[in-house]
Amino acid sequence: MNQANAAIGKYRWTICSLVFFATTVNYLDRNVISYLRPFLAEAFHWTPEQEVIDYSNIELAFKIAYALGMLVAGGIIDKLGTKLGYAIATGLWSLAAIGHALATGTGGFLIARVFLGITEAGNFPAAIKATAEWFPQKERALATGIFNSGSNIGAIIVPLTVPFIAEKYGWQWAFILTGIIGFVWLVLWFLFYEVPQKQKRLSQAELEYITSDKIEEVEEESKEKVSWIKLLSFRQTWAFAIGKLLTDPVWWFYLFWLPDFLMKEYKLTATEIIWPCALVYMIGSVGSIGGGWLPLKLINNNWPAYKARKTSMLIYAFAVLPVLFSQYLGTINMWFAILVIGLAVSAHQAWSANIFTTVSDMFPKKATASVTGMGGMFGALGGILLTLVVQKNMFVYYTKLGKIETGYFIMFCICGASYLLAWLIMHILVPRMKKVEL
Repeated sequence: MNQANAAIGKYRWTICSLVFFATTVNYLDRNVISYLRPFLAEAFHWTPEQEVIDYSNIELAFKIAYALGMLVAGGIIDKLGTKLGYAIATGLWSLAAIGHALATGTGGFLIARVFLGITEAGNFPAAIKATAEWFPQKERALATGIFNSGSNIGAIIVPLTVPFIAEKYGWQWAFILTGIIGFVWLVLWFLFYEVPQKQKRLSQAELEYITSDKIEEVEEESKEKVSWIKLLSFRQTWAFAIGKLLTDPVWWFYLFWLPDFLMKEYKLTATEIIWPCALVYMIGSVGSIGGGWLPLKLINNNWPAYKARKTSMLIYAFAVLPVLFSQYLGTINMWFAILVIGLAVSAHQAWSANIFTTVSDMFPKKATASVTGMGGMFGALGGILLTLVVQKNMFVYYTKLGKIETGYFIMFCICGASYLLAWLIMHILVPRMKKVEL
């Protein structure tokens, strides 16, 4: 840290660390089931076709519940405030994660996934609101990239630990142990979090830096709730929502189906997929943090914020395209496919860091959680459509034919095209990302 930053202070990065920890826990809890699939198939005596159908239904239950949770999560967090809203969400989803251990069949998992989806919907609205409260505009993409890299860290930890826990202690303990971590976070959250204006650990210099943006007046802490109807009247809302609708399902595909792809395409076992999956998300972490660094660099070079954001997002959209060739490269060497998929995941995380930041670019702080929740709901709806059309139909069809690799090729084509289409629509709707007045 240079002398100027040292003089300002760095407590805001403590807050970023807490949000990073929460996001890591969020993805630990939601991703555990992806690596328990073979254990559950054996425990519940699923046939190959029934495994695809039941797993798709379990995934679908989570996505539907997540979408429904997003309907209310942002508004509740805007109303309760970041500190209390984030704490309630994390406590409830940690209980839901532990509840998976009580399931005795597909029905039990469906119930557990519903509760997990509803409660986990609170993470990103709260995280984006905390970032808007604690960081000036030029640093928000970097802060978002750092906390969003927690989704990669969670995805890395799961394959490195869950299969071993399941083999040694049983699959139930994988859910219990990951769920407990959320309560550790709760203690730290109540110890260290408060809004900047009330945080006694924060220096006056850092408070002035956090609230120094010339493009917006510093807002007083407000409980005023902005209605969805009003927010839906803005192009800015639709730009964010459509961007999430088209690109969130791609991330969920990697998260829930990468283990299955590796086992089906390369005949790997549940423990043999550990390092390939971990490497994909290690590469993804680089993109998450780097994705926030690039627009910050451009803004510091006197680019307008909207231009820096859009240019960065276009670069990331093109960086996804090599995933189209992942299966071909995998015929040469499996690790080539892993590297290309890792690049796509990295580009997604870089994109995600910036699309989240467009909310605080275009909306005042009192509406950031609500708009983030709306966009998250649209992202979940995209995931639901993808599950219904692709995973519950196309994947089942090609599984019956014994050609599941064709289904995955079609899916990778969808992954490659989604970001450029999303960028184009967002550019048409909000060419300069003008900030709304509420």
